[in-house]
Amino acid sequence: MKTLYLIGGTMGVGKTAVCKQMKSLLNSSVLLDGDWCWDANPFQVTEETKTMVIDNICHLLNNFIHCSAYENIIFCWVMHRQDIINKLLEKLDVKQCEVKVISLICDEKTLKTRLKKDIDNGIRKADVIERSIERLPQYKQLNTILIDTTSKSIDSVAKEVLTI
Repeated sequence: MKTLYLIGGTMGVGKTAVCKQMKSLLNSSVLLDGDWCWDANPFQVTEETKTMVIDNICHLLNNFIHCSAYENIIFCWVMHRQDIINKLLEKLDVKQCEVKVISLICDEKTLKTRLKKDIDNGIRKADVIERSIERLPQYKQLNTILIDTTSKSIDSVAKEVLTI
């Protein structure tokens, strides 16, 4: 049986880094970052683009699920609302998968520090801090397993996910 990991969290909690580490720890694994399915300039959030990104993500994830080369499919994205997770799960062929839905969180101070570093390095824009902090409480309302990344290494969080 395959395992599908859906890893959510606000910007700056370590989703991408943790998922890359998971990919290196797991055999026969593949990683999809949802941001890769919606990398546009200008970035536009409309009903049309939201529908498009879900379709893009589900198409790729279903291809990975159906491909015999992969046993472990890892997906990360900002999934701060239950309806986002539900839309994905409704469109995915998971009957032959164990699905693990996990949200990464951290404390506000850690989040600010991480995002400030990214801003200073030109990776993110300054408005990300406020948006990320606003979304943090939403993850505690989701039907997911919560993992706090505060004061933890990427490797230790990846290993914690894999023990679930």
